[in-house]
Amino acid sequence: MSFLGKLFGKKEIESLDQGLQKTKEGFLAKITKAIAGKTTIDESVLDDLEEALVGADVGIETTIQIIERIEKRAKADKYLNAAELSTILKEEIKAVLVDAPEQSYKSFTVPEGKKPYVILVVGVNGVGKTTTIGKLAHHYKAAGMSVVLGAADTFRAAAVDQLTIWSERVGVPIVKQAMGSDPSAVAYDTVASAVAREADVVLIDTAGRLHNKLYLMEELSKIKRVIQKIIPDAPHEVMLVLDGSTGQNAVEQAKQFTAATEVTALSITKLDGTAKGGVVLAIANQFKIPVKYIGVGEKIEDLILFDKDAFVDTLFQLSDLP
Repeated sequence: MSFLGKLFGKKEIESLDQGLQKTKEGFLAKITKAIAGKTTIDESVLDDLEEALVGADVGIETTIQIIERIEKRAKADKYLNAAELSTILKEEIKAVLVDAPEQSYKSFTVPEGKKPYVILVVGVNGVGKTTTIGKLAHHYKAAGMSVVLGAADTFRAAAVDQLTIWSERVGVPIVKQAMGSDPSAVAYDTVASAVAREADVVLIDTAGRLHNKLYLMEELSKIKRVIQKIIPDAPHEVMLVLDGSTGQNAVEQAKQFTAATEVTALSITKLDGTAKGGVVLAIANQFKIPVKYIGVGEKIEDLILFDKDAFVDTLFQLSDLP
């Protein structure tokens, strides 16, 4: 059985493969062209590889790192066939990705002794933040855990309405207040409700505004302070949701949010509709924050656990490489 088969079931493998199809089409075509028939890594090969990586939105900084690592290895063994070069490329792409530190990154579970496990979800409007929360709630519930949602994005009625729809769809309770209410008050009530219910997981939606970074920082800091009155070590996770289809704009958003608050995990959405899937590599490498989930479709189950080996291996599947 392949590595992918050990980590995922058939449905997950198919979702990952189909979700990255647009990225793979361009990426693999360029990689194949770069190394087809080559028995040595010369300047033209490296130039073609660089073009392929940049074209997949891996980003200049990360691409340079990968190319430099390949160049260094090539000096030790200059004569390689295409299959060996493909293997080296995969290994070096994986090497720039951050390993997830917790077992919970391999399944929809939460660490022992953290009940309820509080996840603060941040990100700008339109990236799929609320949808990601809904899908996460579905997966946690399917894994046998009880979930409470908190609608702390009180500045947009649509955000509260959308999260309410997800709570009804998944069948989990939601805590919300009137439009314009203090977000920290909603967060406090959500955690208090979760404790009273003996819930396993709390997912709190927050406002996605970047026009005033100082205000964002103050708001998130206040939310943290009030929920720590109930659970001193909460939030246990601050997850930043980014839209993969925006490419380098997602990198810029990551810069803004990591400057405003401590981000501990990433969820990258909408990879099924873009050829820019390489941005996952750019973000994980540049910010040294583990990618926890990727969105690869519109179905409720199309938010899957990220594994760097599976992700990179999938990028190279169905190619013409030997």
